[in-house]
Amino acid sequence: MKTSKPVLVAVGVICLALVGFALYLQHAKDMLPCPWCIIQRYAFVAVAIICFIFAAMPRPLAKTGAWLGMLAALGGLGAAGWHLWVKAHPSVSCGLDPLETSLNKIPTAEMLPFVFKADGLCTTEYEPILGLSIPQWSATWFVILAIVLIWAALRQDR
Repeated sequence: MKTSKPVLVAVGVICLALVGFALYLQHAKDMLPCPWCIIQRYAFVAVAIICFIFAAMPRPLAKTGAWLGMLAALGGLGAAGWHLWVKAHPSVSCGLDPLETSLNKIPTAEMLPFVFKADGLCTTEYEPILGLSIPQWSATWFVILAIVLIWAALRQDR
């Protein structure tokens, strides 16, 4: 089996670019992230870290990294799916609840609050980007990343 290390690096770069875009929306466009937005950021960062680490390892381990990255992407897809469910049911809120409090106490949130601090409400409606809400974009990207990582894990030597 040959897994393409450049694919793992590309997926990692895409994940970091998506987190960078989320930071742009947060800090330049005042779109405050809710707890589920932050969980999705953690998932994108997890996929990136997994991909970068396994891209640096011997080739046989890269396949394992692709599978682990795919699992992290599916976890992020689950978080995005739940976020979409909350947005579809405005009576359910994830605002000032134990999830937000516990997320904001994680060491990464305390060390990097400008990246990982949840300040917003899940039900806040922001202007769509190219017709999709932020959690819809997030879910779309998690699906794309999972498919690419499955392809990389199953890729055969030619």
